[in-house]
Amino acid sequence: MCRKISLIVFCVLLLNGQENRIFWDGREWNKIRKNANYDNSIEHKIKSTYINGVLDGRLYGYLRTWSKNATLANEVFGESVDYLSVREIINNLNYFYEDPLNSYIPIPTAIIIANLYGQRVPIDIIEKYTQDSRDWVNTLVLELDTLDYSRLIEEKYLKNNKTD
Repeated sequence: MCRKISLIVFCVLLLNGQENRIFWDGREWNKIRKNANYDNSIEHKIKSTYINGVLDGRLYGYLRTWSKNATLANEVFGESVDYLSVREIINNLNYFYEDPLNSYIPIPTAIIIANLYGQRVPIDIIEKYTQDSRDWVNTLVLELDTLDYSRLIEEKYLKNNKTD
């Protein structure tokens, strides 16, 4: 029963989406100011809450992974994301997302990039990381745009209704 409900929820979310949205990115980040009615205090609270949530979620993921495999956790969560204060991250993300080419980069990736700038990592390394992130997101979106959803739903349905 739970699988059927999950499948129904999946289908509804899939069919109601106007475009493939995987990540919260610069487009949403830039909309916060408008949604906060251009109130600096409200805008800061929303953005700092989001940043704190990302950082807490990352720490939780690290600790869960570390309890199973410390080496893997250190490899996956190796980038430093706590070099800057939340206020500095917000300011850096505001600046970073002014560039339309960066608007599709997910916010967690932009946080890493902001910290790389804060740590004064050589600019060529940061630019390569940024370009690799753009390429990765573009490839992922293209793959999702060409995905045959009806085939995906059918495979999921058949998998969940096997009677062996």
